Amino acid sequence: MALVLKYVVAALVRYWLIHSDYWQTLSNRVEIATPLNSWKRLVEGIYLFEHNIDPYDGDSFHESPLLLISFYSLLKYAPYLLPGVFTLIDILTAYFLYKTAKIFVRILKSNQEKNIEVISDESKAMMLTNLQLEEVPEYVLSVYLFNPYSVLNCVGMTTTVVQNLLLAVSLWGSVAGHRLVACIFIALATHQALYPITLIVPISILLADVNKGCKKCSYIRTLLVFILCWGFLILTSAYIMNGSYSYIYNTYGFILNVPDLKPNIGLFWYFFTEMFEHFRLLFVCAFQINALILYVVPLTLRFKNEPVLLATVLIALSTIFRSYPCVGDVGFYLALLPMWKHLFTFMQQKFIAGCAFIITSVLGPTVWHLWIYSGSANANFFFGVTLSFATAQIFLITDLMFAYLKREFTLKHGSSRQVDGKPAKLVLR
Repeated sequence: MALVLKYVVAALVRYWLIHSDYWQTLSNRVEIATPLNSWKRLVEGIYLFEHNIDPYDGDSFHESPLLLISFYSLLKYAPYLLPGVFTLIDILTAYFLYKTAKIFVRILKSNQEKNIEVISDESKAMMLTNLQLEEVPEYVLSVYLFNPYSVLNCVGMTTTVVQNLLLAVSLWGSVAGHRLVACIFIALATHQALYPITLIVPISILLADVNKGCKKCSYIRTLLVFILCWGFLILTSAYIMNGSYSYIYNTYGFILNVPDLKPNIGLFWYFFTEMFEHFRLLFVCAFQINALILYVVPLTLRFKNEPVLLATVLIALSTIFRSYPCVGDVGFYLALLPMWKHLFTFMQQKFIAGCAFIITSVLGPTVWHLWIYSGSANANFFFGVTLSFATAQIFLITDLMFAYLKREFTLKHGSSRQVDGKPAKLVLR
């Protein structure tokens, strides 16, 4: 009953805010809407498509053709359902995150029982109890449903709402061992935003762990199914656009080339505004490698035994370093953190990071108003806030990873911090 009440309250809050006088303001906020996910741009693309004009000819529409045709049909036949559809999608995202957390808790308990022999006697009191584990899914659900970032993302009617659902279902499919579901939905998320492609690594590891058998065969099967699904989506999108593949430049190309430098909560816009044009290609490549490739291999090597933690960290890092982030992306990965509630006692920076989140969330709109409307500030002020926000997120994620290593060490060697009778020092590498 309590769960149903949470769903109902969260849905009513979202539905009411969409119908309130604040909707127009919220849907245009730079923290919520970006050139990639903006509802206004989606409506413009639908208008062009309806009048037989290629929406990808200009520089206003950058969503996938699949999303274009879906919302075109919705706006044409049942526009009055839009607020309810966005609310329902967000509630479904919370539901699948809840289901993911429930299955993850069982995996965590099973792994704990398997590794009980290597846990030192001194650390047995740190083992997770059934009560602690049962609380986790409800925390995950509550954080997503009532997180201001998630609520504002839904109220702004951004297409990130759809992306969050796709990611949630793919994570659920992974922990549940449903290879086809996981691959289809991660392919859909990749087709929409590109950056979720990094999640194919933890998804492959999860599916190999859940579905017993040859791990190498499982990795290959997962990769093949993903490639086939993604290829099918690319071909289907080309069919929607009358056989033209020109949409690729204005979707994937737009994400990678970062031509629109409208301010957002990311790091790209300010840097490339100040950049000399002849250095642009070099730094675009450097920034995109940092967002897409750089962390995948080292993190996979270190956290291959905890693929859910690996997925959480990769989602967070892609959110911080992607070209067009928004608060909806942040709200999604914050909802995954309660799955690691048992690590919070080992985290040292959580208070600092939490305060930084609150301060930057308040300062961002304030400085934006001073810059754009009052004219008493400039771009440096707003970028300073976004840089602090990104730094707080990096502090949070690195602290989470280090907390995992500290707990792992303490379980094995006790709290004495000694290995073979000699003092040991923990280093995050």
